[in-house]
Amino acid sequence: MGRIVVRTSVTNPVDEGKSIRCGMLVDTGAGALVLPAAWRERLGRFARSEPVELQTASQEVIRGEACGPVEVRIEGFRPVWNEVVFLNMEPDDSGLFEPQLGYVILEQAQAAVDTLGHRLVPVRYIDMKTLRAGRT
Repeated sequence: MGRIVVRTSVTNPVDEGKSIRCGMLVDTGAGALVLPAAWRERLGRFARSEPVELQTASQEVIRGEACGPVEVRIEGFRPVWNEVVFLNMEPDDSGLFEPQLGYVILEQAQAAVDTLGHRLVPVRYIDMKTLRAGRT
C-alpha cells in the first residue's frame, strides 16, 4: 500500500494549551491512535487514564496507557474526540518516533485511504450498516 503520513494535532481539553502536532503514519491494521510514552508529559493531565493491552501483528501482547479525552484533528478533516494510547516506543535510526493513526479515528473523521494516490480522501457518510429505529 505504501506509506501515508498525515499532519495531525492531538489536544488535551482538560489541560488547556497542551497539544502535540506531528506527522502520523496511517495504519489501517491498527485501531488506536498511538503516541510514544515519551511524549505523554507534553499533553499534561487527563480526565481518565487506564492501563490497556494491545496485540501486535506478530501476536505479541504489549502494555500501554489509554488516556482521554483528546481532540484529534487530521489536517483537512473534521475534528473528533477519542482517546490516545501511549506506548513505549523506540525511535527510528534518525532518532524520530513514528506515531500511528488507526482506523477508529479515520472512520470518525470521515477519512478513507486512497491506495493509488497514497493519501487520505474524504468520505461523505459515516458507516452505519443497519438501523432498526424509525427513519427521520
